[in-house]
Amino acid sequence: MATTAAPYGARPIGTLSASGSFTGKVRHLPIITTYGTQISYGDFCKVAADGTIAKDTGTTATTAVGIFMGCSYTDPTTKQKTFSQFWPASNAATDAMAYVLDDPFVVFQMQADEAMNTTDRGLNAAVVVTAGSSTIGHSKSALDGSTPATTNTLPLRIIDFVEGPHSLPPKGTTASDAYPDVIVKFNAASSGSASNHSYLNATGV
Repeated sequence: MATTAAPYGARPIGTLSASGSFTGKVRHLPIITTYGTQISYGDFCKVAADGTIAKDTGTTATTAVGIFMGCSYTDPTTKQKTFSQFWPASNAATDAMAYVLDDPFVVFQMQADEAMNTTDRGLNAAVVVTAGSSTIGHSKSALDGSTPATTNTLPLRIIDFVEGPHSLPPKGTTASDAYPDVIVKFNAASSGSASNHSYLNATGV
């Protein structure tokens, strides 16, 4: 069982798309020069009003376009093309491109920030958003383990739990785990509510 909180953001593992084929492909989307917030590998990101990528800091709802998987830019100091797992806050690069896994049906794994029970399977949950690591560039966002509910506006749908020595015990039990690894997807739109992935919203950004 997982006894240590070590959140790592969203880790893509599959898709529920009609094709059923998960390739992990990303879309290249621009980051505006000197954007002042670090975007870490595994963070949710969104399209801002100016059409560039920004970190999505939503907790009880998101407007995510996908999961940030890294970026490239010409370093303004060395003038060298640089590939990075994270966007350094306020970087003055003028050609930065984010690599975004933008499949709205992506299935991904996150660690919960507190104990959960297997009876939470099928419920919706919120996100805990924090600053990512500035050394290795990984997200530290987590699934909010205190929030599972039927509430249709919450951003994540709990599909399952990861079984194994570092997470919940086998299916068929109702045992809890301190910091389980949870398999989730973006919660889709329902009557009277917006989808938590921007591609599935009828209203544009």
